[in-house]
Amino acid sequence: MNQTPMNRTPLHPWQVRDRCFNVRRRGLDPVEIRTFLHRVADELAVAQTALVAVQEENVRIKNALRAWQSAQAANRRYR
Repeated sequence: MNQTPMNRTPLHPWQVRDRCFNVRRRGLDPVEIRTFLHRVADELAVAQTALVAVQEENVRIKNALRAWQSAQAANRRYR
């Protein structure tokens, strides 16, 4: 799964959890790797969930600001 930086898509937690590595004679402990990947995937899931919440809040605030600005402009026209 070699990707160049230009077309890199965000990782999903399941991609981290399901990632497999080649086994080598004197390789790393597969259980330790799997444990670490699950931890990274859990943190990625939390971060992505938080990002979505922030993006939704950003849209809500922008809409509220636009509505407020429109109301203020309307009030100035009728003075």
